[in-house]
Amino acid sequence: MINLEKGQRVNVNLPKFTIGLGWDTNSSSTGEDFDLDASVFILGEDKKLISDDYFVFYNQLVSPDGAVEHTGDNLTGEGDGDDESIKIDLTSITPQASEIVIVVTIHKAAERKQNFGQVHNSFIRIFNTDTQEEILKYELEEDFSVETAVEFGRIYKRNGQWKFEAIGMGQKGGLQEYLNKYQ
Repeated sequence: MINLEKGQRVNVNLPKFTIGLGWDTNSSSTGEDFDLDASVFILGEDKKLISDDYFVFYNQLVSPDGAVEHTGDNLTGEGDGDDESIKIDLTSITPQASEIVIVVTIHKAAERKQNFGQVHNSFIRIFNTDTQEEILKYELEEDFSVETAVEFGRIYKRNGQWKFEAIGMGQKGGLQEYLNKYQ
C-alpha cells in the first residue's frame, strides 16, 4: 500500500477498483452535521465534461457507460472507514474519457458556516473492489481552514495507462465552482 503526498502520481494497475472517501467532523463547532459530498467529473481531452451525464454525484449516481458508480450519499460522516464510495470500471469507460476528477464539497457550507478546517481525518483511498486490498491512500492534511471544497485527486490516461495523482487543492466555492470549471 502506498501513502501518497500531495502532487505524487502512481500507476493504477487495476481495471476495476473502488475509491473510498472518509472524514470525521467536529459537529459541536457549528451544532450541525457535516454533509460532505463526493463528486466525479469524467472529462475528455479538452478537460471538460464529455456531457452533463458524465458528472456523477448524489443526484446522478451512475455514468451513462456504467463505468463510474457512486454508492450513495452519507449525510453525516459518522462511523469509521469510508463514508462515501465510488466504484470505477476502466474496462467499460467511454473511449472519450481521458481524466476522472474527484472532488469533495461541504453541502450548505456557507449557510451552516462550515469549512474543511473543521473536518479531520479526511482521506481518499483506492482499493481492489474484489479483494478489498488497499492500493493507495492519500490523507488530506488539515490545512484548509477556510475552504469549502477540495479537489482530492484525479485519475488520468497517459500513453494508454491510467494513473492517479493526489491533488489536494481547496477553494472557497462549492460544487457550482467545479461545474463552471469543467462544463
